[in-house]
Amino acid sequence: MDKFVIRGGNPLLGTVRISGAKNAALPAMAAALLTEEPVILENVPQVRDIETERKLLATMGAEVELGYGRAQHRTTICCRNPANPEASYDLVKTMRASTLVLGPLVARMKEARVSLPGGCAIGARPIDLHIKGLEKLGARISQEHGYIEARAERLRGAQIRFDRITVTGTEDLLMAATLAEGETVLENCAREPEVVDLAALLTKMGARIEGAGTSTIRVQGVEQLHGARHRIIPDRIEAGTFVVAGALTGGDLTVAGCEPRHLDALLQKIQECGIRISVTDDSIRVTGDGPLKGADIATEEYPGFATDLQAQYMALATQCDGVSIVDEHIFENRFMHAQELVRMGANIKIESHRATVRGKTPLSGAAVLASDLRASASLVLAALVADGETIIDRVYHIDRGYERIEEKLRGVGAQIRRIGELLPKRAASPVAV
Repeated sequence: MDKFVIRGGNPLLGTVRISGAKNAALPAMAAALLTEEPVILENVPQVRDIETERKLLATMGAEVELGYGRAQHRTTICCRNPANPEASYDLVKTMRASTLVLGPLVARMKEARVSLPGGCAIGARPIDLHIKGLEKLGARISQEHGYIEARAERLRGAQIRFDRITVTGTEDLLMAATLAEGETVLENCAREPEVVDLAALLTKMGARIEGAGTSTIRVQGVEQLHGARHRIIPDRIEAGTFVVAGALTGGDLTVAGCEPRHLDALLQKIQECGIRISVTDDSIRVTGDGPLKGADIATEEYPGFATDLQAQYMALATQCDGVSIVDEHIFENRFMHAQELVRMGANIKIESHRATVRGKTPLSGAAVLASDLRASASLVLAALVADGETIIDRVYHIDRGYERIEEKLRGVGAQIRRIGELLPKRAASPVAV
């Protein structure tokens, strides 16, 4: 099991380029199930979750071709003859976004068998809203042996209002509605950029969609979709992570190839903390050469402060003068990184969904454990300013969503290396005499 070894104290200087958005690429790959023609996706990040999705689609009979050389971030998916409409537990348990195949499978193949995702380190993310929506579209749903089974000769348009805002639920039903008969109106939708990106791909494939990026999306169903070529948007969470890294280390870092407008909530808070920000159409320059002061955040659905940046912001708050209040309103159990930060010297108190961070506190290197994808990113950030050496275990979590993060950090001055698990030497076998 790989670990990161990080020695803190170096400001990040230079330019780092952002990869494609994992959370946009995953639903885009699932959308390829909706057509028999090839779907070509560009700017696909090389991360563990993408490989999991590739395996999942392959088990269904899809041909998935990964690019090499200069085209290494291009993926071509062709679901000409899908044969197995099942997402097994072995794959779904490692990546909850696997459930995004539910809607496309029912719409195209008329049936689906998808494992329930089970628990998660950062709290439950049930798919009940997916199921309720598909039932309104005319699917017959049953549950047995830990699997959701759905069937429909053809889905029919309906008016669906989500009980609460859900990104994957919006994406799943949006894909299903493209092949449903008649009009589907989705209300109380997620407005995340990843939803808008999925709608852009589906439109290129021949879908008729209005309102993506707003709370109401209208879909006129069509008989069939065709292939398309689409470039995945930049990863706003990776970009935000590097923005925080530049601010935290007192560096002068340019985050290039991103969409600054997707990060308005974070950039506003970063500036409240005393960080200088300059923005172009596709880059953010972060200059952190002065004292930092605390600022409060509360996570919300987009365009509010992203829950996926909460852990990284908490690492920054440990180095800000004064008190910072962090309210987590999206997921329960998403403060598991706080105890690891405390091990490094942070002053953090947790009460229910609220964390109180008192700074500035000096951090020191320690052996810490990553509990989930974004928690692992916060520990990397804290290690960049800690005195001495930090060893972060279970970095497979960070590999799920960050492409070559250690190489990118080294390129702008960080002292970070990856090491494999050191196994004890095997004892020599006894020799018979």
